Amino acid sequence: MIIPTILVALYLIILFGIAIYGFNALIMSGLFLWHRPKQANDPCPPLPKEWPPVLVQLPIFNEKFVVERLIDAVAALDYPPDRLHIQVLDDSTDETQTLARVRIAHHVARGVNMTYVRRPDRTGFKAGAMAYGLSQTNEEFIAIFDADFVPHPDFLRRVIPHFADPEVGMVQTRWGHLNDEAGPFTRAQALALDGHFIIEQNARSKSGLFLNFNGSGGVWRRAAIDAAGGWQWDTICEDFDLSYRAQLAGWRLQFLPNVICPAEIPPTLTAYKRQQFRWAKGSVQSLLKLGRRLLRSDNSLWRKVQAVLHMGGYVLHPLMLAMILVGLPVILTNGLGTLPLGALGLAGFAPPVLFGLSQWALYPDWKRRFAYFPFLVLLGAGAALNNSWAVFEAVTGRKSTLFLRTPKFRAEGRRAGQGRQTSYHVPLNWTTWGELFIAAYCLVEAAVALTRVPGLAVFLIVYTVGYLYTAGLALWQSWDHIPFMGRPEPSRST
Repeated sequence: MIIPTILVALYLIILFGIAIYGFNALIMSGLFLWHRPKQANDPCPPLPKEWPPVLVQLPIFNEKFVVERLIDAVAALDYPPDRLHIQVLDDSTDETQTLARVRIAHHVARGVNMTYVRRPDRTGFKAGAMAYGLSQTNEEFIAIFDADFVPHPDFLRRVIPHFADPEVGMVQTRWGHLNDEAGPFTRAQALALDGHFIIEQNARSKSGLFLNFNGSGGVWRRAAIDAAGGWQWDTICEDFDLSYRAQLAGWRLQFLPNVICPAEIPPTLTAYKRQQFRWAKGSVQSLLKLGRRLLRSDNSLWRKVQAVLHMGGYVLHPLMLAMILVGLPVILTNGLGTLPLGALGLAGFAPPVLFGLSQWALYPDWKRRFAYFPFLVLLGAGAALNNSWAVFEAVTGRKSTLFLRTPKFRAEGRRAGQGRQTSYHVPLNWTTWGELFIAAYCLVEAAVALTRVPGLAVFLIVYTVGYLYTAGLALWQSWDHIPFMGRPEPSRST
């Protein structure tokens, strides 16, 4: 009886952990609604009498499809030319170098203050490139755009006035979507991003909680970067890490929901999983790095709790995976009869509430957009193995020898991009086969639960379909790149 009791206790702990994240998502939704009426009356800060010097950094690595679009967009920023300096921080090893140099020369000839910066080596990857660029200049504010972003011309004029408050160290804008209409897969990602920005980031910013710079589409005050210890690369989420170090140093970060910076959504499942892996591992690395310092700080208990849940958000995925793996033996030993499954069901309302609110707040056709929520459910369930492995690597201290970039393919509008046909395609890894195995495991578990705990069987069927969806989509999108299908696998670009 000891082993079944231990399994039931473990299962209860797992359910409790999942419920915490679910209820906290409801709290974020409530905070968003609480602050929404006041947000409509937020005064716009006055324009500065003299616009301050701004450095725009464009860290790129092998971005041949989007580098010209990025450079053209940033060159079109409406800001006093004598106050604007653009750095193209190019670590590329392919033809991106030539494309960037030619485009920069074109804009320099037009009078744009734009420089091409190439380091001796790639130490620190993106963080190292930005730190190297900062060492070459002394501008007061630094705007950062990844290669897949297309900022609007008025971006800086709308953001810089918010630094009139001397305590503001960074201003983050909301990511828009260049290719959310490409299909259900990109629609689901757009839903997830909207929920993160319009509900979570908005609620944190308005409630005075810790929030993070999202790595692109934001502006930093140089003094805040310096006070926090500069860019560091002992985690693979340098943006998350710097955000918390700056806030622990006393700076305030601000989110602007009404300033939109359009960006490309990963058009392939393998590219999406690589992006999620980096975010999951890097955020947990940041928690392990700064958690003790956070808990010892003079912040309120409420801020500390929310910060831990924020940095450890991806821990939800190994909890979901563990719930499935432990669930089958618990069901077989009839251990579910006394567990509070109703609480888990209540927490399960959090995702549709949070993401539904984000669509309602943003779009007149919100019902049509929210109709893709089932695909987000499948994507969230199926990505749990990939993200759980990322959390495991962070917790065990496994170092990343390469910065696994998310490739961009110039996917716009309804175009899916060139992800399947290029050397930038991210190859399959073991998690795809693992997802197929877990799908089979879930199916067996659902069949057993159907005769003993019918209500749980419904959730397990959803997980089964979710794992089949992610594995099947990855296989379909990677068909031309699977070596044993008789087609050569392209060279990897990392």
